[in-house]
Amino acid sequence: MSVVADQADQHALAATPDGARRPRHVAIIMDGNGRWAMARGLPRGEGHRRGVEAVRQTVKAAVELEIPYLTLFSFSSENWSRPREEVDFLFGLFRRYIRRDVAELHAAGIKIHVIGRRDGLPGDVLGMIDDAQRLTAGNTALQLIFAFNYGARDEIARAARRIGLAVRDGLIDAEAIDETTVEHHLDTAAFPDPDLVIRTSGELRLSNFLLWQSAYAELVFVPVYWPDFSQATLAGALDEYASRSRRYGGTGGRGAR
Repeated sequence: MSVVADQADQHALAATPDGARRPRHVAIIMDGNGRWAMARGLPRGEGHRRGVEAVRQTVKAAVELEIPYLTLFSFSSENWSRPREEVDFLFGLFRRYIRRDVAELHAAGIKIHVIGRRDGLPGDVLGMIDDAQRLTAGNTALQLIFAFNYGARDEIARAARRIGLAVRDGLIDAEAIDETTVEHHLDTAAFPDPDLVIRTSGELRLSNFLLWQSAYAELVFVPVYWPDFSQATLAGALDEYASRSRRYGGTGGRGAR
């Protein structure tokens, strides 16, 4: 793990690592919207609004950099503990993002996925998620994964429950359960594990995000708040990734997957 500075002046898209060292799957913990707003004397909602714009810019950058998979931690299962008015505001932003951006994402060839617990989500939000996934199902330019109402411990518990039911029904032999069995029952079964996990705001923790999948991911922590995340910040994180030797518990690097 390391903390890297935002090197906006030093890094440009042209300095991005070549394809051999570029991560296949980048996952981002988008943190710091509220603190960004407070530092400027603005309401927290303005930080969240600016955070949506950072999402747009990051998705665009991922396409330009030919990163096949991008996962964004959009709403944690723990976020329900925030004040009700803030939760309602976040859901309103999500609704507006879907209404405004899905057609553009589809036109750009981006396929939308949403992982996380569906229980408790408003019916209209579930409908919008289903419609967005259905509309973009054939796209291949970028697999854009939103972790929404998501918590990694909950995901693992739900996977264990599904495996238990399959054992009960005679579909799985309990003695044959291994890591692959668990992976096939996670929300991310259709995607490769993240190669690179980025967290903004300078906090040095994963906060219940992709805990199983990040076992051998490279972790990069950047001190900028999410609304200030830019293409240059992403390029700097990719440079940091390219400088690392991934050993996967062994003594020699296996290179980027």
